[in-house]
Amino acid sequence: MCRNIRPLYNFEPHATDDEVRAAALQYVRKVAGMTKPSQANAEVFERAVDEIAHVTEHLLADLVTSAPPKNREVEAAKAKARSAKRFGVAAS
Repeated sequence: MCRNIRPLYNFEPHATDDEVRAAALQYVRKVAGMTKPSQANAEVFERAVDEIAHVTEHLLADLVTSAPPKNREVEAAKAKARSAKRFGVAAS
């Protein structure tokens, strides 16, 4: 359920609005315990996603670091290699 909650900070290029919203959606789904709200809860569910995405964008904008930005492709390759080692699957 939390597959889109990934580190979004200190990457080049920066996290997109879609990435931030996807992470917010997965967070709300996890906390609410549902992947799709009922019609009665749809409005409050969407409002929560919007608010969390908004706060997340502020957080990412306000964080500071002296570390150089990470490259998305390099980090994805490292994650794939770790997964292959952990689960014994050949990396492609």
